[in-house]
Amino acid sequence: MNSSDGEAQPRLDDRTPLIDALVRTAFFTTAMLSKIAAEHDLSLTQLRVLAILRDRQGSMTDLATYLGLDKSTISGLVDRAEKRGLLRRTHNPFDGRGVDVALTARGVELAARGAASVADALSPLTKTLSAAEARRLTALLEQMLGDH
Repeated sequence: MNSSDGEAQPRLDDRTPLIDALVRTAFFTTAMLSKIAAEHDLSLTQLRVLAILRDRQGSMTDLATYLGLDKSTISGLVDRAEKRGLLRRTHNPFDGRGVDVALTARGVELAARGAASVADALSPLTKTLSAAEARRLTALLEQMLGDH
């Protein structure tokens, strides 16, 4: 089968090294993120919530969709973070029944520290790349992820 740019699509067997590299990268990244979350007394999912809300406010529904969790799980997650003073709920101005979630000042500070820790932990993976290689890899990963 051919791709839209005329190049032949690799057979699945030809993609095995790529898939293996992606899996190893995911394992490394997940291990680092889990370690960082634990250092900040967070679960991996809580760390993800802080990262998602770091530069935006979001609805509970959008958060559930983005994380692939059901609404009741998100409610419990937000409840726990709210009790720690990391998140606050607000009414959605466009949907009378909707609830938005945003970081508190404490949440913003923890999210910033977490982001710095993630950058430090993952930089060994990227420091061997030139600036051009890093830009190309970023573009390829974004292309692969698409709307996922």
